[in-house]
Amino acid sequence: MAEEPGRAPVTEWLARGRAGDAAARDAAYAAVYEQLKQAAHKQLRGQRHALQTTALVHEAWLKLAGNAELAPADRNHLMALSTHAMRHILVDHARQVQAAKRGGGEQALTLTASGIAQPQAEVEVLALHALLEELQGFDPRAAQIVELRYFGGYDEPQIAGLLDISLTTVQRDWRRTRAWLAAKLGD
Repeated sequence: MAEEPGRAPVTEWLARGRAGDAAARDAAYAAVYEQLKQAAHKQLRGQRHALQTTALVHEAWLKLAGNAELAPADRNHLMALSTHAMRHILVDHARQVQAAKRGGGEQALTLTASGIAQPQAEVEVLALHALLEELQGFDPRAAQIVELRYFGGYDEPQIAGLLDISLTTVQRDWRRTRAWLAAKLGD
């Protein structure tokens, strides 16, 4: 997903933002805002969340803008970091709900839209987060593919562009990882 001709120079704005230009950083965010909203909407569609699409995007941006260590290098890096931030916002929200209910009733998310598990399979946000943390330990790229697919709502060609790898590699990793997740969720 390299920047297309006629698109805003997000990479240039991000570089200026890393150098301390807040207006440039905000311009980069504005350039990808609709794309971020689409990713957030895909994530929240059909799920039982109190969070709204716009609020999720804004919270993700606040996490990124307030953390100098998470300085994205280009549009793809910004989108990947934003997806990661959205995941953690949803995990934090699920933890708050769980704490409010004194340990019971974690929010369930249906993963059928992402094709991770068989139809009607449900997994709690926190359970998926734990599986992704485990997967990150031995296959970071596969964890990132799941995160982008599930939490970002990206399809395989988009993920290939974001990660700068071939579509075949994404498809192979996705098949293997989907089988691993299905086995883990079946436990």
